[in-house]
Amino acid sequence: MVAFLRRTLLRPLLALGLCLCLGLGGCSQAPSGLSGNYVDDTVSVAQTLLTTIALPQDDPARQEAEVQARQLINGYTALYRPRQDIHGLASFTTMQTAVNALAAHYAGYANRPLPDPLRSRLEKELKKAEATAVRGA
Repeated sequence: MVAFLRRTLLRPLLALGLCLCLGLGGCSQAPSGLSGNYVDDTVSVAQTLLTTIALPQDDPARQEAEVQARQLINGYTALYRPRQDIHGLASFTTMQTAVNALAAHYAGYANRPLPDPLRSRLEKELKKAEATAVRGA
């Protein structure tokens, strides 16, 4: 009798519990602590990246800030690149250009400082993306 109950009740309940855990885990908050609100996330990511690229090369917190920036870039990209409603926005295009350039530098030249032309370009693009996101474009 116990074996019969175990087979008929316990296994399906365990399977249901596992499915619920996996399903609800996928519905948790946005990656990297992002809110899911495009404007807020764009402003937050832009500010964080501006702070990170402004750190001097000899700053002891620079390496950790760059690691966190890479995670933030990955989370932002994973969250907003698939969303078709955002693709047409100028702020998204500008932000993607800046994020891709910074990610490429971190991937290819992780131990080198940002070149000044790239730094100034990123500053302009991140500020522009932030402003246009706030305006709604």
